[in-house]
Amino acid sequence: MATENTTDGVRDRKDGVGAGDGLAANRALWDDLAEFHGTDPEDRSYDVRAFLAGGQTLRGIERELAGDVAGKDLLHLQCHFGMDTLNWARLGARVTGVDFSSKAITRARTLAEQAGLAAEFVEADTQRLPDALAGRFDLVVATYGVLSWIGDLGAWMGGAVTALRPGGRLVLVDLHPVFQTVLTFDPFVADWPYGGGAPQHDAMTSTYAHADAPVEPKKSTQYPYSVGEIVTAAASAGLVVERLGEHTETETDGRHILPQGPDGLYRFPFSGTYLPILYSLSAALPAPVV
Repeated sequence: MATENTTDGVRDRKDGVGAGDGLAANRALWDDLAEFHGTDPEDRSYDVRAFLAGGQTLRGIERELAGDVAGKDLLHLQCHFGMDTLNWARLGARVTGVDFSSKAITRARTLAEQAGLAAEFVEADTQRLPDALAGRFDLVVATYGVLSWIGDLGAWMGGAVTALRPGGRLVLVDLHPVFQTVLTFDPFVADWPYGGGAPQHDAMTSTYAHADAPVEPKKSTQYPYSVGEIVTAAASAGLVVERLGEHTETETDGRHILPQGPDGLYRFPFSGTYLPILYSLSAALPAPVV
């Protein structure tokens, strides 16, 4: 699963795919993407050479929410092939990355060796985290292209809570559900539900990282959640929401469909104003009352 952005391509919605089939199809898709991302000079999202030279991939939003991570135990959910995970390590965290793609985990371990950074990478479905991760972390982080791949939102939030120590925090930054409804900006076409969680079965014909990538069409299943559903799931899992942000400008447009302003930032113009592109959530697991 992605840590950077949701897969963007022609949406050809299908019916009749079960939840188990959807998970298997998604894993096959992300296995392919894990092998391809960051391997082509024209890649728009993953510059492995710059990363190995010391380049930082983390954005301001997640760094501000996480705060100083030096000396903290950090779990990165849906880490893909590990660049963001390893950049948290560069900031001083003791990091563990989780992804359901075996090929992504293999690449992440290789990348850690190449970068000379300590990290643990675990192959697992983030809706069913291994018991060995329980109660180990000060921070659970997930960013960009996360929850739309999760069929059981409650299980995902519950897993994050189980992984946290009392007093630990979840930091989540993701594409805003409003932005996810949009297929193209110019011309403006919206073809995606706002929330509800009903599975959307697609044929993905490209990758956000490379518009002309030689990627074979793959079936996938994604799930639309509203901001209200996401916050309610966090609260129902036992987290206390500290901060909820809705962001109308961003440093990079991971889907590569928005106009870039003269200041270098991307915005989503709509009827004389701007609609949100990202949301961010910081939520804490309360320490037990003594």
